[in-house]
Amino acid sequence: MTRHFLELTDLSVAELDEVLRLGVAPIASLGCPLRGLGAALIFEKPSNRTRQSMEMAVVQLGGHPVYTRGEEVGFDTRETVEDVTRIMAGYHAVLAARVFDHRVVSRMAAVSAVPVVNMLSDHSHPLQALADTMTMLAEFGSLRDRSIAYVGDFNNVARSLSEACVMLGAHVHLGCPEGYEASDDDLARIDGLGAGTIVQTRDPVSAVAGADAVHTDTWTSMGQEMEKAERMEVFGRYQVNDGLLAAAGPNAIFMHCLPAYRGLEVSAEVIDGPRSRVFAQGHNRMHAARGLLAFLLADTDRTDLAR
Repeated sequence: MTRHFLELTDLSVAELDEVLRLGVAPIASLGCPLRGLGAALIFEKPSNRTRQSMEMAVVQLGGHPVYTRGEEVGFDTRETVEDVTRIMAGYHAVLAARVFDHRVVSRMAAVSAVPVVNMLSDHSHPLQALADTMTMLAEFGSLRDRSIAYVGDFNNVARSLSEACVMLGAHVHLGCPEGYEASDDDLARIDGLGAGTIVQTRDPVSAVAGADAVHTDTWTSMGQEMEKAERMEVFGRYQVNDGLLAAAGPNAIFMHCLPAYRGLEVSAEVIDGPRSRVFAQGHNRMHAARGLLAFLLADTDRTDLAR
């Protein structure tokens, strides 16, 4: 059976636990499920952490990563998404794409004979959520009944993070300004994913009150540059600084998916301070990717791929 990973919810709670377990398992224990095989890594949107972590995860599993820029395939300009996917699925054991529009990875998965991995879309960032939860598990041992705060724009990162945390039994508190918050449908859907819960407020202090971990993200993501001035004004009081972090739990940690903009969504004293876990979080992108690929390939018939 071919398994795809387009959203965090493509995994059950038990499968999410298994992916995270595989991510911290010794590399030697995973075998080499990609030995002699390729992995296509398609980047419509450039990235430092995603490219480095995915390429190394593929290598650690014995495979050969092939980095491809968006203009080299030209989704729906040079060739249709479906034609690109069918061709690449004949070369590689896994296809991974970092795209502007989530519909692209959905269309890829609909025709691919090999696993498709969403490395980021406008709707979700499930690989980041795996690294985030892995980092918090290393800190706390378990997320059950932990309080996890997210402050800022309810974007792709926040959506996937919230899904993972609720699935693992954590209680998520969103602090988002009007017009940038989670929809009622999103809140209801996420609240039903696991033993955890999710609530939302427009007050950042209330959102982080007593939290074990405080997350944020850049206020202006790639592709939103035209909105930058408006977003600077809207998000001004949502900066994670020492004053805001003081409302969190006494041992709270700070997390950010990076790149970060010191003086905007986070102050330098917080991101560079003793509570920050952003570099461990970034390093866990590789371990999370390795665990996910090992999981997906375990459920894939590779007989035809090794021809």
